[in-house]
Parts: sequence; C-alpha cells; structure tokens
Amino acid sequence: MHQVDVGLGERAYPILIAEGGLATIGQDLGQRRVGKRYVVVADSQVAALYGQPLLASLASAGLSARLLTFPAGEANKNLTTIADLASRLARLGTDRKDALIALGGGVTGDITGFLAAIYMRGIPFVQVPTTLLAQVDSSVGGKTGVDIPEGKNLVGVFYQPACVHIDTQVLATLPPSELLNGIAEVIKYGVIHDAEFFAFLKQHRPAILNLDRDALATVIRRCCEIKAAVVAADERESDLRRILNFGHTIGHAVEAASAFAIGHGRAVAIGMVAAMALAVAMGICARDAADEVRRLIADFGLPAVIPAALDRRAIKGFLSTDKKAIGGRPFFVLPEGIGKVRITDEVAAALIDQVLA
Repeated sequence: MHQVDVGLGERAYPILIAEGGLATIGQDLGQRRVGKRYVVVADSQVAALYGQPLLASLASAGLSARLLTFPAGEANKNLTTIADLASRLARLGTDRKDALIALGGGVTGDITGFLAAIYMRGIPFVQVPTTLLAQVDSSVGGKTGVDIPEGKNLVGVFYQPACVHIDTQVLATLPPSELLNGIAEVIKYGVIHDAEFFAFLKQHRPAILNLDRDALATVIRRCCEIKAAVVAADERESDLRRILNFGHTIGHAVEAASAFAIGHGRAVAIGMVAAMALAVAMGICARDAADEVRRLIADFGLPAVIPAALDRRAIKGFLSTDKKAIGGRPFFVLPEGIGKVRITDEVAAALIDQVLA
C-alpha cells in the first residue's frame, strides 16, 4: 500500500493506494470512525460491479451501510439528482453522525461530495474512485459540484473528504474509452509540473495502456503526490491551484458544447493542444514543446482537434460563462515548456477565434 497525505491542517486526509484495496475499506473505516452508519452512493453501472463487494467489506467490519444509486452519465450531474438523493437520505434517517461514500468516477465523486457538503449543513464523506480519471484527479482536492444548462460545475463548494481509497485492481474492468479519459489528466500533470514524469509517460506508454500494475501504480501515485502538494498550498484555487486547469478552459467549453457527447478526458486533451497553440502563438512556448505534447496525446489515442461539426459560437458562449472567467474574460493556463506553466487572462479574442477555428 502507498499513502499520500493531503496536508490541510485540521482537514488533512490520506490517499490510500492499494491493489485489491476495496476489500479492506471496511476495516480502515472502522478504525477511523468516519461515520456511525454509511450510505454508499454509486451510479447504476458501478453499483452493479462494485456495490455489493463494498457493502460486504463494510459489513465484515461490523459497519451498517445502505446503497443509493442514480442513473449513470454526466447528463445526470445536476441539481435534480442532488434533490432526489437528499430526499432519499432523509427517508433513510441519515443524520449528522453518518457518512457518505462516493463509489465511482468523477461524476459520482462530484455529486456525493456536494451532497455531503449541503445535507444537514455538512456530513463526512469518503472517496472510493473507480476510474483512472477520478483516481488521479477528481477524487483529490475537495472540489464538488454539479452542472447547470449555462455551464459545467457552476454550482458547487470546496469540501474535503475524510479519506480517499484507491483500488488499482478495479481499473481492469474499465472500458478502453474510460481509461483514455483518465490518461488525458495524467498527461496534464507532466506538462504543468514534472518534465521527468512526462518522459516516463512517453517511455512507458505501452505498459500503461496494457494496465501494467507497476506502471499504473507509479502513474497514480505521482499524480496524487502532485495534486496533494498543489491543494495543500492553495486549497481554494486562489492562485497556484489554477494550474490544474490546464486544458480545461477550452476543454470544458468543448465538452459542454457537445452536450457531453465528448467525454471529459477527450475534451481536456483537445483543450491542452489548443492551450499549447495559444502559448506558441503568443511567444510563450517553443513550437517543439507543443509538438511533443501533441504527439504524446495522439500516441495515446486521444483527440487533438475540435471536431469540425461542433458549433464554435456555442464553444465561445461556454467560455464566457466558465466558472474561472472574470467579467467574461476566460483564464488560460499556458505552458512555457514541459513542466512549467503560467496563468493569464490576457489572451486576445482574435487569437482564441484562430485556435478554435
């Protein structure tokens, strides 16, 4: 088992990474005493795969638990789902001594974290991410929220979990498309913070795609280490933490403009290539570095361009309502090279149009 600590004082928590760790979650939570009783929240697909094994792990430790499900998909990450789950918690008699467990990918983590933050003005929750994207990124850092028609994640709060349990074994059941969604976030960490890690991804690409246990463990651990350090330094995204949004400004707009037909990771991959193009056009980054990032994204089988059929006006509309925008001006994370980035809102509209085109 590997442990990465997120140092946030009274809100500090561990990220526990282990192969087969799902079976030991009950024992760990019994020792931590996160909640008196537990409610596991999972989408319909993940509940069928891992709902009963997790409930069995909790029961083996003498912990009482129930399972609540909701329909799978980003389209259900909304306030209607939150209201429905909150009503079901109330009918179960869930109180402030109880805790939620988010079992699933990024959508489930966002929904469950937000629900935990607002139900009875806050109850504890635990993250048990089952996708690579959630394991390396969304389960760590306390960002929670849901979408509204005007944009992605526009309603939410910062609310840290009590702990994060990552079982690398569950990735064996991931469809290849979901694995690639996570790979995009993995590449992000190399570009924004660690050139050596970026080189590792290039060297070990076949092993990663073949779910080699050692390569995956290294990838997950390093991404969690980088994110934990960034979150500990800037919990509420006032400065440094914004570097984690590399690729997400245009990526989120592409995702929303496609009505979420383009998955988050693929949209981020497109957004990273677009951000590199902006950086080159502004003289911030050398073209060789941008080409290297684009090649790695393509070599992993991720998209590098915005689909021609996607409405550019819709993309620009979502850019202006992005939660990171101030006064309608979007912020961009632009690389100066592999391993170093800068944050700016001084990107000319004409240049954005050029890159979108």
